[in-house]
Amino acid sequence: MSASSTGSSAATEQVTYDDKITRYFVLATVFWGVVGMGVGVLIALQLAWWPANLGEYFTFGRLRPVHTSAVIFAFAGNAIFAAVYYSTQRLVKARMYSDAMSWFHFWGWQLIIVATAVTYVLGYTQTHEYAEMIWPIDVAITIVWVVFAANYFLTLRDRREQHLYAAIWFYIASIITIAILHIFNNLVLPVNFFKSYPLFAGVQDALIQWWYGHNAVAFVLTTPFLGLMYYFLPKAAGRPVYSYKLSILHFWTLVFIYIWAGPHHLHYTALPEWAGTLGMVFSIMLWMPSWGGMLNGLLTLRGAWHKLRDSAVLKFLVVGVTFYGMSTFEGPLLSVKSVNSLSHYTDWTIGHVHSGALGWNGFMTFGMIYWLLPRLWNTDLWSKRWAEIHFWIGTVGILLYIIAMYSAGVTQGLMWRAFDETGRLMYPDFMETVTQILPMYWVRLVGGTLYLVGMLMLAVNMIMTIISPDAQPEDVTATVPKPTWREASDTDWSGVETYDAALDRMSAKLKNGWHRLLEGWPLVFTILTTIAVLIGSVVEILPSFLIETRTPTTAKVQPYTPLELEGRDIYIREGCVNCHSQMVRRMRSEVERYGQYNRPGEEIYERPFLWGSKRTGPDLARVGGKYPHLWHVRHMRDPRLTSPNSIMPPYPHLEENELTLGNVDEKLETLAMLGTPYSANNIKNAQENARDQAEKIAAQIEESGGPEGLEDKEIVALIAYLQSLGQDVKGTDLKGGMQ
Repeated sequence: MSASSTGSSAATEQVTYDDKITRYFVLATVFWGVVGMGVGVLIALQLAWWPANLGEYFTFGRLRPVHTSAVIFAFAGNAIFAAVYYSTQRLVKARMYSDAMSWFHFWGWQLIIVATAVTYVLGYTQTHEYAEMIWPIDVAITIVWVVFAANYFLTLRDRREQHLYAAIWFYIASIITIAILHIFNNLVLPVNFFKSYPLFAGVQDALIQWWYGHNAVAFVLTTPFLGLMYYFLPKAAGRPVYSYKLSILHFWTLVFIYIWAGPHHLHYTALPEWAGTLGMVFSIMLWMPSWGGMLNGLLTLRGAWHKLRDSAVLKFLVVGVTFYGMSTFEGPLLSVKSVNSLSHYTDWTIGHVHSGALGWNGFMTFGMIYWLLPRLWNTDLWSKRWAEIHFWIGTVGILLYIIAMYSAGVTQGLMWRAFDETGRLMYPDFMETVTQILPMYWVRLVGGTLYLVGMLMLAVNMIMTIISPDAQPEDVTATVPKPTWREASDTDWSGVETYDAALDRMSAKLKNGWHRLLEGWPLVFTILTTIAVLIGSVVEILPSFLIETRTPTTAKVQPYTPLELEGRDIYIREGCVNCHSQMVRRMRSEVERYGQYNRPGEEIYERPFLWGSKRTGPDLARVGGKYPHLWHVRHMRDPRLTSPNSIMPPYPHLEENELTLGNVDEKLETLAMLGTPYSANNIKNAQENARDQAEKIAAQIEESGGPEGLEDKEIVALIAYLQSLGQDVKGTDLKGGMQ
């Protein structure tokens, strides 16, 4: 496929591309890659060896979202922007519309990353998967994204190339869809600058979150990297893309189907059965366009396979595309209910996610950077040998990581659901599973460390290339044809032909195909892409409002008391949801192990929902009343005191930190505005009621032989919350769970 304009003209003009912005995004990509993967190695060590949890602020629960956000939004995000700024300017033969907007985007994004990491470590989080940022940061992301989008689309308006190349299709889809996902998933009502509650609760919150969560993978970690593939793989191979028609089929089917697949993350939960089935069906359909894109990438190398031997760039890109194919086969497989019942909440999912992140996103980024470095700094790469070694170290690291996690995940799933010949759980103690898979955590640590070593080699290679005496980081000036097609076609600012001109020229243009015509209309192309995305989103989300209005309730399900609400916020702050689920699924093994499965009716006051996505520890949905207060004190002080083989970090600071209740009335007032039935009297007496409940719990702890004076410590609030879990529904038949 060609990006050449139609028609020819002897008239040319000069255009100077803004490569400085690309250089800065490349530097940021490598820097945040080292940081994000370094934190990843640290939390892998924390899971294998609990003493690596370093005090109050650097436990696994607080660092895990630092790692995921750093890899997704800092490392992969900056890589996407580097690819977009470099390739788009050359594909449309125009400089970015505004240098000022480009630099606002760059520095705004870096500040957002820093603010995100700092707030996570301090415990400020919305605890939505991949969207844990507090609301002021969400607002900042929106502002920066709007500036980026405006700069991008105004550049397309001023393009000198009439038709949009395939990479730009995927960039457009990413920019539009990420904006939609971000806005709707982060609709909250603030309590103060650091605290907010989502507009949606329980089942509805879970559905919208995984509509976002799955499609964050789709439109942050997939579609923009496909744009990267469609530009940099042909460049590195010196070959055109294999099939133009396959590119069209790949793009439109992927954009339309992907957005429907989110509910498959919630099989067997309180989500109605039909919603999960719908997500599963579209997830299976997603396999076809995904593999179409993979084949289009790999077949681009036809006639150029011999170049693999001497090109580290091609090695990274080819293996990256291969991992894309593997991940997009495994994803639909994991959406099938019978497979999901085994894999969900286990390390199998962790292996799947890292297969895509390390293999697809990581290797595609590395290949792009190694290709860009000599061109952005106008010098030879410092060491091609180091790049080759990086490839092999990274490959071995990925394989060790995912094999360990697949082994651990299958082991967990089988042990959790195993019954003996008498019909009882074969492994009733959750810690038996933890002990069994611990060796695999050490193997994962080795694999992650190797991958980090490769990342450090890239950083050294980049620095040495940049400081080379021959390096000349100058912007490229190109001679390009003047866009005579714009004058000839009587177009308006969007590139859409005016009505009169369109009638005369439509038949002539259609001879090259409808999509070729569409590529000359950026505004129409963007609108159609938005419609394709919104169809699935509307069909998936609108019924969630019916879920809320038709959710059966019971008088026994009551809102949290002020002290329990404070305890829940402490639970969220410490990142407990990263290791503990609160969702007993409709499966015999889970009912036997944890108790009555969760129904929609008991989730109506859960803002945000805390169903979790991984069980490093047991489910807590029914933990209330299972242990005495003193057990929880000892467990949080040092989990080994109650569970000898536990890998959970200790939380002694909860017995030392003062319990602050200064804004608990504001929290109740905000929740009341969202529909939680707190009366004016409840809000007025919130602090007093919280103190009374704290004193009662502290007195019971003291009577049991525990420490004195805990009534004004955070541990009491956390205990109040944990002891409330599942208590409302004991002996209650909440209908509506089985659809």
